[in-house]
Amino acid sequence: MQINAVLPTDVRVELEAAILQAVVTLGLVAYSAFLFRRYRKAYFRWFAVAWSLYVARIGAISAFLILQSPVWLYWHQVLTGWTALALLWTSLVVSRQLPFRRSYALALLFPLGWSYVAIYVLDNFLGAALPAVLFLSLVTAWTGGVFYVHWRRLRTPGAALFASAMLLWSIHHLDYPFLRARGAWNPWGYYLDICFLLLVAAAMTLLVMDDLREGLGTLTSLAAGTRGAAEADVLGELLDETCRLPAVAGAAFLTIESGEACCQRGAGTCAGWELLRMVPMETGRLGGVIRAGRPAVVRDWNPWGAGGASARRFAFAAMIPVATAARPAAALLIVGDARDPFAALDDSFLLALGGQFGLALEGAELTEGLRQRSEELARLAVRMTRRYEEERRRLSRELHDETAQVFAAVKLQLGLLQEQGIGEAASGLSRALDLVDAGMRSIRNVTETLRPTVLDELGLAPALRSLATDTAERLRLDISFVAPQELPELADEAELAIYRAMQESLSNVARHAHAAHVSVYVETDDRGVQLLVRDDGVGLSARWGTVETRGEGGLAGMRERVLSLGGRLSVMPGRDCGTEVRVWVPVTRGAAAQ
Repeated sequence: MQINAVLPTDVRVELEAAILQAVVTLGLVAYSAFLFRRYRKAYFRWFAVAWSLYVARIGAISAFLILQSPVWLYWHQVLTGWTALALLWTSLVVSRQLPFRRSYALALLFPLGWSYVAIYVLDNFLGAALPAVLFLSLVTAWTGGVFYVHWRRLRTPGAALFASAMLLWSIHHLDYPFLRARGAWNPWGYYLDICFLLLVAAAMTLLVMDDLREGLGTLTSLAAGTRGAAEADVLGELLDETCRLPAVAGAAFLTIESGEACCQRGAGTCAGWELLRMVPMETGRLGGVIRAGRPAVVRDWNPWGAGGASARRFAFAAMIPVATAARPAAALLIVGDARDPFAALDDSFLLALGGQFGLALEGAELTEGLRQRSEELARLAVRMTRRYEEERRRLSRELHDETAQVFAAVKLQLGLLQEQGIGEAASGLSRALDLVDAGMRSIRNVTETLRPTVLDELGLAPALRSLATDTAERLRLDISFVAPQELPELADEAELAIYRAMQESLSNVARHAHAAHVSVYVETDDRGVQLLVRDDGVGLSARWGTVETRGEGGLAGMRERVLSLGGRLSVMPGRDCGTEVRVWVPVTRGAAAQ
């Protein structure tokens, strides 16, 4: 308080602004350290170091404002140089992922020597301050350029904001020796620095959020984008989705077979790797990743060796274990040309990516197995239907050719006996003839039900028309039938499917609908034949439980028969009342079924 009381007003205002800037910068130091701890990206750590040096630089100039001692001005110059070196190194880590070596620390000696010359040897203030400020400005601009290149590659808002903030801040640094050091830009220069610091914090947040959003989008795509895909196509789709991650140029699915790493499928720059073999060192690394169940990120990666089939090196490669029931020893490989390309490239995200990849593969395998099982069941249903129809045809033929002939012979003999008989004998023989006629009619009805002869002899249209007439007479229903005179030539299975569909629909109307009138329409086009049966009965809701859920398999059998031919069947409420049954059978599929 006593120091504050004796300080001039302009110095006190500048000091307060410097303290505020130091507090904001300390917040940026803590934020950078948090990001480094969370994502383990080296450039976050070096950003924390650079901002820490920047805080010390502000502390040195604040001490100089209070004490007016040249030693604090000296340390201000030194810390300015160190801050510039830290930013320079951070830019190199971002752009080139250079590992730190102890020999690089010798560069810290240069600001110590130059600052001594600038403060204690040179008499010109501008000559002393300008080199350090120019260096800081150039390094800040370089950092902005690095993130501009990052933006050019990925087009992320965070990179654009970071590049803009650093480039503008580099220009703002230049006003220090001309304005701020002479008191002409206080305290607004500090406030503008604070704005740039806040923009940098916002840009770092956007960078992380952009990466996490892209990563989450990829995980979601892996879960949803391959549903229903065949196993033969799912690997390509999954790898294409993986290539959409930031800075990822290619992806491949690798397995270890006979002690060698083999590429099963590649996408992006990894396309065509199926015939290549990796060097033993990379095969060993891949095996270690699979055994440990932990991902590995490799920098400056070349899987083929110096004399391999491909001389190309990749800035990074991530090997991610993928465990599935069918492929327990497999891994996902992603490669790119940007070093340390995105914050989401950490172990937790890579493990989630590998897990989601494996789940998608297993889902595709289950889908493929279900599809094959469904096809087998469909083929079995077709075979059973054919055997069923063949058996019905055999029974119909036996009843018609044998049993009906026996009845005809019996009727002939009874007729002869009736002519010779008298009295009660003739009357009894007449009743016997009536019973024989009834039996023959019953046999004809059964044979028509088992296998309609009119379908084999006259074709589909006359058979449907005859079915409508016979059903109307037998069940006392008012049935109207509308159909063209000729229908396209269909396979036997297709004609029989339409006939059985109409037969089952009319039977359901008689049993459940309590209808007074039924309309039957047959329509054709170049693609197929459609049958529509519409009644004015009680409607679908009143009869659905009876027709569908009590175990009466007419509709189920009709549906299986139609679907096996590639057709469609729908049962829905009528326009005003009643129910509509609509059946469509394709011409080409029916012909192919023969």
